[in-house]
Amino acid sequence: MNTMQLWMKMRDSFWFLPTIYSLFALMAVTLANSLDNWLVPKITGDIPALFLVEKSTAQSLYGALVTSMLTMTTITFSTIMVVLTTYSTQFSPRTLQDFMKSRVTQHVLGVFSFGFVFTLINLLLLGKSGQKDFTGPFLTVLIAIICLGFFILFIHHSSRFLQVNNLIGKIRTDASVLIHNTFQEKNYTEAVEWNEEEIAQWKQYTPYAVKAKQSGYLQGVKIKGLLTFAKKHDLLLAAVFQSGDYIQKGAPIFYYWKREEASEEENIEACTGYILIGNERTDVQDIEFSIQKLVEIAVRAISPGINDPHTAVNCINRIGSLMSELAGVHQPFRYYADEDDNLRFMMEPKKFRDYLYKSFYQIRLYGKQDLTVMDAMLEALYKIAIVHHGHIKEETWNFAEYIMESTDIEEMHRLDYERFYDTCKKMADECGKELPIGNA
Repeated sequence: MNTMQLWMKMRDSFWFLPTIYSLFALMAVTLANSLDNWLVPKITGDIPALFLVEKSTAQSLYGALVTSMLTMTTITFSTIMVVLTTYSTQFSPRTLQDFMKSRVTQHVLGVFSFGFVFTLINLLLLGKSGQKDFTGPFLTVLIAIICLGFFILFIHHSSRFLQVNNLIGKIRTDASVLIHNTFQEKNYTEAVEWNEEEIAQWKQYTPYAVKAKQSGYLQGVKIKGLLTFAKKHDLLLAAVFQSGDYIQKGAPIFYYWKREEASEEENIEACTGYILIGNERTDVQDIEFSIQKLVEIAVRAISPGINDPHTAVNCINRIGSLMSELAGVHQPFRYYADEDDNLRFMMEPKKFRDYLYKSFYQIRLYGKQDLTVMDAMLEALYKIAIVHHGHIKEETWNFAEYIMESTDIEEMHRLDYERFYDTCKKMADECGKELPIGNA
């Protein structure tokens, strides 16, 4: 398991942080008992009697707090199950990741685990009869108060997460961060175009295929590691995938060209260690998947069973904002070079029009009978067009034309059609195009 896969498993798991907190609880218990056994007898005269607790009192205190900790933990897990069920049935199964990787949720469970372990072990390690404790009971009461505060925080956190507008806003924010990280300046060379003669020199050698060792979704690519690997073995790698693609076991995942025959010591298939394949798509490097979550929430919102077009419009507005942000930084990088500026890796990029299509085509398909939804999509495209120029505006217009032609205008009331026509006319005027539909 490579470091990226390990990090993702820890990020999305409920057990990692609670385990860390439990280990800290063991250390805290050891320290507290050491202080009670070694230090407190020496300074008993300097400690107010109010803070010295008899064994029977401490036993009652620990027992009550263990029960209360366990109760709060049970309620917390029950609340988590309710949230996960709501996400799965009303929003999208893909949004479960957002709640599971929430640090607030994991830290709350961690604090409860700390308090439970600390209190339970203190109960088992009570001193002999007649011996008074100070550190253990004092810290236990303090930890119980902290746990209560975290319990209130978790209730507030869960109630906010169940509000669809807050969920949509969080997904949009996370996607914005992902876009920034994807197209920020790297410590290796990225290029849209490359010297064709250099590529032709590589391709005169025999191409070899590296096949996938497992099936699953491509969750991440460590490009820096691939460049280092390719430089070490003096070869050119070409990917057959894009982030988010489903990889079939045994199918080619890389092609490579090498100037000399690979020796037996060279394990070229080790390059598969620089990609992460898992059972589901994730939003670590997959911008399209982040947008897909908003698309699925919008599609469910306009379904007859839910019939909530305003939530769909909210999603469309956030998608339009993300697409405008993406348009400002998007570069179709295809070629990657090492620190010596030698071409080492090629991967087909996702074009802006691909992101645009994946963002709206399902909403168009299921919402073409709803004027509110279709009008909101054109408004979102218009806001992209007024900010950007060149090929971005051209591709935005092409998709807007696709939306206009897909809208069922035959059954529209005159007032509905006038509103829709005004939005279409505004879009056409901004792009300097002719409308594909006539005036009312």
